[in-house]
Order: sequence, then structure tokens, then C-alpha cells
Amino acid sequence: RTTMKSLRFISAEAFVSNAEFVRKNLGAVAHDLFPLLFKASYLLEQGEVIHDLVKNWPLFDLNMGKLLGATLDFQEDLSHRTCSVCLESCLTGLRDYVLNQTSPYMKKLKVVDLTGIKDVEVQFCKCKKTMGRWARTQLLSKLCSELLVYLQSVPAQYNPGTFEISINVLIDLFVTERNYEMVLQALLKKCSCPLKICCVAFRSDNLTLQKFFYIIKLTDPSLLRKLEIVHNVHLEMEHLEMLFNSIHFPQLMSLTLPARTFNVRRFTATDEKMLTNIGEKMGEMTQLTELSMSFSILTGRIQKILSPLKTPLKMLDVSNCSLNHADMAFLANSFHANHLEAVDLSGHSIPELYPSTFFKLLSQCSSVLRSLTLEDCNIQDTHVNLLIVGLSPCQKLQEFKFIGNPLSSQALKHLFTFLCELPKLKNVEFPVPRDCYPVGIIYPIDDANLCRFDHQKYERVAEELNLILTQANREDVKASTPLFGSFDAAVQETNNELGAYLIKSFKETLQKFTTSFNNMS
Repeated sequence: RTTMKSLRFISAEAFVSNAEFVRKNLGAVAHDLFPLLFKASYLLEQGEVIHDLVKNWPLFDLNMGKLLGATLDFQEDLSHRTCSVCLESCLTGLRDYVLNQTSPYMKKLKVVDLTGIKDVEVQFCKCKKTMGRWARTQLLSKLCSELLVYLQSVPAQYNPGTFEISINVLIDLFVTERNYEMVLQALLKKCSCPLKICCVAFRSDNLTLQKFFYIIKLTDPSLLRKLEIVHNVHLEMEHLEMLFNSIHFPQLMSLTLPARTFNVRRFTATDEKMLTNIGEKMGEMTQLTELSMSFSILTGRIQKILSPLKTPLKMLDVSNCSLNHADMAFLANSFHANHLEAVDLSGHSIPELYPSTFFKLLSQCSSVLRSLTLEDCNIQDTHVNLLIVGLSPCQKLQEFKFIGNPLSSQALKHLFTFLCELPKLKNVEFPVPRDCYPVGIIYPIDDANLCRFDHQKYERVAEELNLILTQANREDVKASTPLFGSFDAAVQETNNELGAYLIKSFKETLQKFTTSFNNMS
């Protein structure tokens, strides 16, 4: 579908199509046209023009989400285009704004907001090269360091205006072992740099606890809205208590904890007190509405963690957390239930363990539920009719993921016929039908057998399911089977580093085993 452009936007495209012409005439451009020219340049991937526009930015703020979002002149939202050419030009333009002494405009810029950029799986830019969150973190930190080096080498009297510039740059930081030192230096010298990194969201992967604790304190946690501690950060319950006792997060809205943060199977009385304290500290986070605690063992302890919360949760991920009936009963009856817009209960045998309490939870959140994930939940053909009854009131559901369930082709067709009736639905992730696998396959299917199915038969079934959508005029629904999980932009960007870390860990474990074995011999 082609998005309509206003005559103003078409004119802007014509103007920015020649970088040299723009450079010569930029001084004559009215201030209020800069946003229009920026979006036109971004659409055409005119890196030089983007650089020059930012270098001479005449306004008080530069908000990427607003500049690239839907506007009256051009409705298409470009904020999901993480084009490397455009973003690098924008950030280097920001550095040169600070150094620019010949701009015809007075320097007014006070805030740059990079948080509106969205990382997605499919890129539409011509260059096909993306600059993800990790790379944006790296580049901004590098530019801050370059600015400091330059300012230290130039006497203040030769460039007095530069030392007075102070611009808050709002960004979602993504720190791993590989870019830690660069980011650390930028944060340590923030006071001296004209570009002030203001961390709104922080993600940490593949980082030692010592480095994590050090850098999180430098981010100014009082401003943090989102904290993700994910892969290869060995944070356990005692470390989480230490974090909450030593740092306050008054603005935190979203918290993601790494796998195995909690393990109630080896709890002592001291651990129970620790968990109570963690729950109370989370209760002090009055803005917290999103919580992810996947792959921890939380059996019978959900109430202890969630009951102190004073604000109802809108998103809850407790996938593969070994929840029992008491946990599900608490969720279904808690004040959170009526507010949950996204729920992930993957890895729990729902029909077998707590069918009635699950459907009560579904009923409670049905008026607001937008995303439901039930992967590897042992949902079988005999449960499909009940599932349809449970999902029928969920008229706002946009996303339903249920891969890994032992459903037949016939059951999937029945379910898809119903899914066509959900008016807001946009994304469905469905399992490879059970009848595409060899007879006797055991669920949940291990990684070794995951791809050992009849691919031709699967393709035929997938075509039939898409035909059901087409015949119901629901081509707007994307249906897919991501065997190894949904797209994660952060993992995609840093998978080489994560892979290298896993190999290193495996080698170290093997060496320890060999040493122990030799000692025994």
C-alpha cells in the first residue's frame, strides 16, 4: 500500500535529493521546515543531508520518534527503520553540532531523544544495513569520548561557545562485555561532555556482576524506566536483594530478570526472608507495570513477590517458572488480573494442572488482553474447543503464540477459523502440526528432534491455514512457525558475542571436569 504524500513533502524530497545544493542553501531554510526535511532525507537515505540538518539544528529538541512517526505530510511511520547510513549520519551530525562555529542559527538544542527508534526484524531501507541498540550505544559513547579529547586539546578561548553547550541525549543503553569500557568512560566523564548521556532504558547481556553493579550506578537509576538483565549475567536472589537495597528505581516501569534468579527448591528460612524483602522493595516501585521472571523456579511464591505491588501489572512473563495451582489461583484472583495486557505462561501444562483457574484469569483480563503466549503448554486437540471459548471474549487480542503444543493439522484449522473472528489480531505463531512429526514423538520436543518433521506436509498445512485467513479477508494477520523462538533484535545483534561466551564457558567447564577426573585417577 502506497502512503500518500503532501505537496510539501514531495517538495522536501526534491530539495534534499541534492546534498550539495542543500549545503549551500541551508542557511535560507525556515526553522519550522527542518523536521519536514529530516523525514524526507531519512526516507531517501540521504546521509549527508541528515548530517548537515542535525549539524545546524535550529530547534530546542530533536525527537527521533516524533520526527520519523506519522505526520500530516507523510503518514508512514519510519521509526522502525534503523538504517545504518541515516542513524550514523544523525549521530555524527550531533557531534558536529557541538563543534560547529559557522552555523547561521543560534544554538538552542537542549534535548535529543533517541528512544523512539524501534528495532524490527525486516528492514525496508535500501542499504539493508541496520544500526541496532548495541551499535547506537557504542557509537554515541565513542562520539562523546571524541568530543572530550577534542575539547581537552583546544584552549577554551579559541572556542568559548562549545564549552557552554549542554545537550541531554535520551537513549536506551545496551551494554555487554565488548562495549563496556567505551560506555563506562562516557558515563564517568558525563559532567565534562557537552553531550550528556541520559539512560532511559538499560539492557545488560554477557557481563560480570561486578561490572553490572558498577555501571548501573553511573546511569542515574532515578531516571531509569526499563531495566533488562538478560543473558549471561549471573544474578541470583541475594544479588537482586543487594541491588534493590543499594539502589532506588523510582521511575522503573519495566523489569526483566535473568533465568534462574530464583530457585525455591533450595530455599532456607533466610531465603524466604530475602524473597519477602525483594517483594517489599518492588512494592516501593510505584511505576512498575511490566515484570518478566522467566526460567526461574517460583513454585508457590508468586503471591509473596506480587502481592506487595501497589500498581497493577500490565505485562507478566512467568514462562517456565514451575507455577503450581496456588500460584495460578493467586494470579486469577489478584487485582493484577483485570489489567494484564500481555501474559506469558509458556512451559506449564495448563490443561492438566489448573484449567479452571487459567480460564478464570483469561476471563478477568479478556477486556484488555493484547498478547497471549502459551508455548509448550501441552494443549492438545481435545482442549481446542475449550480454548476457543476462553479466547472468545478477548476481542482486543493482537498476538497469540502457541508453538510447541501437540496439535494436529485438523485442530489447527479449526482454531484458525475461530481466530479470524478476533478483529484486532495481527500475529499468530503456531506449532508444526503433530501429524508432521514421526509417530511417538515426545513433547516438549527437544532441539535434536525439532526439525525432524515432514517439511512438505507442513508447507501444505501452512498454505491451508493461510487460505483460511485469506477467505475470511484476514490477510492482515501474519501466521508463522519460528521454531527457535520469536525474533529478538538484541540477541540478533549480539549473537556472535553470546556464542563466543558460551563456547568459552563450555571449554572452562570441560577443563574443570578433566582436571577433577585426572585428580581422581
